[in-house]
Amino acid sequence: MSPLLATASHTGPNLGAWLLLAVLAAAGYLLHCVIWPYRACRKCDGAGRFRSPSGRAWRYCNRCGGKGAQLRPGRRVWTHLKGIDRNRR
Repeated sequence: MSPLLATASHTGPNLGAWLLLAVLAAAGYLLHCVIWPYRACRKCDGAGRFRSPSGRAWRYCNRCGGKGAQLRPGRRVWTHLKGIDRNRR
């Protein structure tokens, strides 16, 4: 087979492998969200508060409410799906 013919007969990327990789990545993220449901707040970097310019006083973070952690989006989906299952019974 000539090299030109070999390159012309290429069928493209294997979509089955990419789909399997995407499913494994989603399952891994879901497992990660089940084990570690919270992540550090992006605004305060997990501290839950900010210092004043003088350094003496501090205030709570508005985004996380002073907790320093926020629920992951995947965990919100997991909790919603569990709630749907409980409402059926």
